[in-house]
Amino acid sequence: MLTNLGGLLIMLLMICNVYQPVSGGTLSDARTKLDSLKSLIYSNAKATVTLDSTALKELIKLSTSGLSKPTRRVSFSVYLKAKDLSVEKGRIVKYDAILTNDGNGYDDKTGVFVCPVAGTYMFVVDTLCHVDIWLAIKVNKKAVANVHRRINDEKIWVQLSRTVIVKLKRGDHVKVENTGPSIKIDHGGYSGFTGTLVY
Repeated sequence: MLTNLGGLLIMLLMICNVYQPVSGGTLSDARTKLDSLKSLIYSNAKATVTLDSTALKELIKLSTSGLSKPTRRVSFSVYLKAKDLSVEKGRIVKYDAILTNDGNGYDDKTGVFVCPVAGTYMFVVDTLCHVDIWLAIKVNKKAVANVHRRINDEKIWVQLSRTVIVKLKRGDHVKVENTGPSIKIDHGGYSGFTGTLVY
């Protein structure tokens, strides 16, 4: 079967650069198949490419059912705005101001991010305090990162931060929890919690 080289090349490049595989196939499998088809086109750049029905069916399959649109965007960034927050031991820090909440995973009423899309995420917690502090980023009930500072002089203010990258399943809960004695966390945008889907 004869096919137009320019149109086929454009379609292949569009597939390679825009789409990712759905479950049942890996990105490397799809790219390998597409690379072999691209190689055929580049090798015959000044000629009409002849594809047998099997190769054409494979190309159509890759361009329609074998691949899907990119993963949706998920990210949030929240902070304490209105007032300093007192948090008892074992309680979740509930940030009251939302800068972004793409994917609507963060709930400011509970202080919990519920993962809407499985993947690898980066989370950052930061805080300004002038008392001893023990905070943990927890995935479900397990601490995956800790922030701690012992302060001997309450006149000294300290800014702390911790970053972690973790794999999450859809429905996993991520939160910042006070794991030490009761604390007061400073407001005014100095203390926050951020997360984003990396890939």
